[in-house]
Amino acid sequence: MTLGAVLYVGSRPIGTAPPLGGLLEPANGVWALARAATLPADASGAIPGLTGAVTVEYDERGVPHVFASNVHDAARAIGYVHARDRLFQLELQTRAVAGTIAELAGARAAPLDRTARAQGLADAADRAWSAFPDTSVAKRLAVAYAEGVNAYIDAMPRAALPFEFRLMGKAPQRWEPRYTAYLFMRMGLTLGYSDSELRRPTIEELVGAEAADALFPAEHPLQDPIQPNGTAGVRADWKPLPPPRPRAPQVATSERAAGVSPWGEALTGSDDVASADERRRYLDDAAVGSNNWVVSPRRSASGHALLAGDPHLALSLPAIWYQAHIVVPDTLDVYGATLLGAPIPPIGFSRALAWTVTNTGADVADYFVETVNDSASPTQYRLDGEWKPLRLRVETIRDNRGRSVAVDTIRETHRGPMLHRDGKWISRRWTVTDGHDAIRPLFGVAMASSVRDALTALDSFNAPAQNFALADSAGHIGLRSTGLFPIRSAKAPRGDVLIDGSRSENDWQGRWRVQDYPQAYDPPQGFASSANQQPKDPRVDRRFLGADWPSPWRAMRINTLLRADSAATPNSMRLMQVDAYSAQPEWFVPAVVAAASGDTALASAAALLDSWNRSYRAEERAPVLFEALMAELAALTWDELLLPASPSGGSPAGARRRVDTPQSSILAGLLRQPESEWWDDRSTRDIREHRDDILRRALGDAWRSVNSRLGPLGDAWARGATRRANVRHLLLPNSPLSRPNVPIPAGGPGSLTPSSGDGNHSASWRMVVELGNPVRAWGIYPGGQSGNPVSPRYDDLLGRWSAGSLDSLRTPRAAGELTRSQRTARLVLRP
Repeated sequence: MTLGAVLYVGSRPIGTAPPLGGLLEPANGVWALARAATLPADASGAIPGLTGAVTVEYDERGVPHVFASNVHDAARAIGYVHARDRLFQLELQTRAVAGTIAELAGARAAPLDRTARAQGLADAADRAWSAFPDTSVAKRLAVAYAEGVNAYIDAMPRAALPFEFRLMGKAPQRWEPRYTAYLFMRMGLTLGYSDSELRRPTIEELVGAEAADALFPAEHPLQDPIQPNGTAGVRADWKPLPPPRPRAPQVATSERAAGVSPWGEALTGSDDVASADERRRYLDDAAVGSNNWVVSPRRSASGHALLAGDPHLALSLPAIWYQAHIVVPDTLDVYGATLLGAPIPPIGFSRALAWTVTNTGADVADYFVETVNDSASPTQYRLDGEWKPLRLRVETIRDNRGRSVAVDTIRETHRGPMLHRDGKWISRRWTVTDGHDAIRPLFGVAMASSVRDALTALDSFNAPAQNFALADSAGHIGLRSTGLFPIRSAKAPRGDVLIDGSRSENDWQGRWRVQDYPQAYDPPQGFASSANQQPKDPRVDRRFLGADWPSPWRAMRINTLLRADSAATPNSMRLMQVDAYSAQPEWFVPAVVAAASGDTALASAAALLDSWNRSYRAEERAPVLFEALMAELAALTWDELLLPASPSGGSPAGARRRVDTPQSSILAGLLRQPESEWWDDRSTRDIREHRDDILRRALGDAWRSVNSRLGPLGDAWARGATRRANVRHLLLPNSPLSRPNVPIPAGGPGSLTPSSGDGNHSASWRMVVELGNPVRAWGIYPGGQSGNPVSPRYDDLLGRWSAGSLDSLRTPRAAGELTRSQRTARLVLRP
């Protein structure tokens, strides 16, 4: 990025922040950032607590290779280099959990802070941290990491102060060891949050309980699970969708108690989607997702096990991940994608093992309707016939001048924090806030030399539940959904409905045994994969693990490709990660084309879809029509889930809101019921529509909308012209610090390279590892190692990520092994 791009916004104030123009003075403004943008060829530093010198060598991609004599010194060094490259990111993500962003950015951020305090993430992290023994692996490593962060802050020259702190006129806060626990709480919020139960009563009012069960099922009708079920391909179990049977609403309007924190309002707003966005809503289940898979030696060309992974998360600059290589002789030699705030990578490889993750998506949060002593301002709740005191937590939100801008009282039962919604006080039990140690199991994986050892280390991993794919140099592969999966009461066996909180017998009764987790170890088929699909076939185990599972389009594609390739290579794995084919259209296009047959007005649209090869490559023109078709089809079909227009709801006049949208695979199943009531358009009272009527209307509406937006069929319809990635700066998303409109050469909903409608989600890290001797690995993420926007390492990886390339990952065994051309900087840290 050029300095001129920064200066472009130099005179524009951003929110409550000062104008950027004040940053232009030569000594300490952005000019100083330019001087600090490149790491010096040789540098030194000091960290109190180090027991010996640590050498850090940076390769040509800006990756630090840390050589230390023990793991705690290595953790100190990782803290130091994290702070050196990403100090503002460290602070911002910590404040997001603590609910103190307003203290940095001003009162406009207060709603974010109120939500964070109400969630109770920092409070839960503080309590968990206090419970860790001082001698525990987690606490010792976190303390060492904090020493490294603070050592850099103490020694940081003024010229190196990150741009964002200068913008807001603030200095970085001290890093406390407990903030590592905050990081894992943030991971839990991102990967383990769910609140579908809060929408359930409204859905039942609109369509009835039986239909609600079918629209958002606990047992997905398409099964291609993580744990092999003995079927070579997808198992379809279609059942007729019960007709909608509305019932009278229990509460006429949504009530909010005065003075109550905005948790329910801020975090359950997904049930109130403006109708203008409805035609994009269907994309949610198909356009965002992560993939991983492992291949046994007998199905690889080299005779070595292979692993591939690409977790899909929100795109940002600086990037979510930070690459690092850690070497402690005879103890640890691990390269991975680290998270800012922790010294151990959750994804990576050693010289004997590789591992990566996708999100399990299990329902690990339940909501309980509580009986309270005062509906407006309760202090007690009733349990088993006795009144119990609520834990009251008073939270004061302050702005960047130290002024109080909000005071909330957070109420908690023994299950967790409460929210007030629709006249009810509802508490939440959530594995994420139960308190857990994620450092120890992840450290155990980094130390492991086999899949078995790594799985054993992960036995104590609780949250957020993840699908760990693993492969080792001995040729073993494994994949296991790992986390705390609650055993629910026989009185309340489901987690997708609100539960009576007045009886303790409805509480969780324990956790699943590890041997019952969805898993595969050296499966006979020679491979295993996960793509956020339901991990275990309900025919194998009917216990409730979750509901409304994502459509398994990606899992189906991965397994199809792996079944067809008995000589997989690292390059074939790389190509799979950017594979453009989607299984989703195959379930819809034939029915749409058949319905349009004979309709001359739809001939061009039907011909375009019929000739399409189901690929989302850049030159394809049919994908833009198919996406519009699917959005129109969802909007027309699920009109029963629309709420009545509210004249005072803050929406445009006459707007209708949909409480939720079923997965696209549920719509695929409905195609088998051409006479179902669900096809009837409720707005045409004197006409009863059937399936083909709605398919034709959806295709016509889609064709007209795309023509209106892009003009007649031509180059403007090409996939490469209509879908881009947007990599936004964490603080200034609409500034030149962001990288919008990044080309995506292939991919779309249901493909292995899905992308969200706004382009803000995609593969946050791609990695392929071959477990030979030596181990070879390749990886890339969309961004760069530095958080300094004028550094050449700010976004230098983005172009290769966009092209679907992977970089070779260097793993020198000792300091000095990198050649002169490979090593760009050296840092020596001493006590």
